[in-house]
Amino acid sequence: MPKNRKSRPSAGAAAPPLTVRPLRRNDWPIVEKLFGANGACGGCWCMWWRLPVHGKAWRENKGEPNKRQFRSLIEAGELHAVLAFAGKEPVGWLTFGPRTSFPFLDKSRVLQTGSPEGTWSMVCFYIPSAWRGRGIATMLLDAATERAFALGAAAIEGYPAVPWSGQMPGAFAYTGVPKLFQKAGYKKIKRPSGMRPVFVKHP
Repeated sequence: MPKNRKSRPSAGAAAPPLTVRPLRRNDWPIVEKLFGANGACGGCWCMWWRLPVHGKAWRENKGEPNKRQFRSLIEAGELHAVLAFAGKEPVGWLTFGPRTSFPFLDKSRVLQTGSPEGTWSMVCFYIPSAWRGRGIATMLLDAATERAFALGAAAIEGYPAVPWSGQMPGAFAYTGVPKLFQKAGYKKIKRPSGMRPVFVKHP
């Protein structure tokens, strides 16, 4: 298990130190507080990639149904994630796991990769707007990458969104951005025209 990672506070700063640790089964109250009433975004509750079908079925699951399934996964220990904290305040989330645990990845035409067995995926960051731009996403990705390899990942994929111009709004960058993965040592793989960028890291 990776050790808690701390940022270096600037000189004279009173802000609490940032730490990152793996998700625990009893962390539901912390995650619920972090995600808030909207379940991070529009009632998703980090279930977008975990459900095999979308459309009408997705609309019917948004909100409370997603929340119940999400909580069950956490409390059963069936969900991998890392949490970031500023002192005791939860300020960031990144979920990951075997690619096979995210069935909608294989339903997405632009994310087909022909991944070998043992590939894991980094699929969803959530950092409240007040805490963005402080390096939290970098800390989360570093910790999650270390954790995934420790759990036996043969390779790890990331699916960053590409900003149209300048800085992309956080709501559209929930899978991260290319610079984030490049900084963490992930390499962009060749993709057919029209396919989404995929970055990969090996042990």
